[in-house]
Amino acid sequence: MTDQTALQYTEEHEWIRVDGDVATIGITDYAAEKLGDVVYVDLPVAGSTVTAGTVIGEIESTKSVGELFAPVDGEIVEANQAVVDSPELVNSDPFGEGWLIKVSTTSLPKLLSHDEYRALVGE
Repeated sequence: MTDQTALQYTEEHEWIRVDGDVATIGITDYAAEKLGDVVYVDLPVAGSTVTAGTVIGEIESTKSVGELFAPVDGEIVEANQAVVDSPELVNSDPFGEGWLIKVSTTSLPKLLSHDEYRALVGE
């Protein structure tokens, strides 16, 4: 289980774990719960360049379709094929096996701490 307090968060309900210059990104348990049962995930391909704030993919659930936004500038180094093959991982393990992408980045925007994010979602 990932220590959620060690992660950083966006107001768009994404979490970010930084290891060197690689940021692993996923959606939070709050977002996964609000989406409902995830049935389809579309992710960018490795090697593509992303710009913070732009749409890079989508997540479809039985309730709705949600856009995925890039929280950082950089290059996609890996997209989680396991989530594409088994979208339910986003619901069952959003902070672990349900991660979405890894981005090589040189800088991070201002992000929220765990406490700031939990306050944002009213927990």
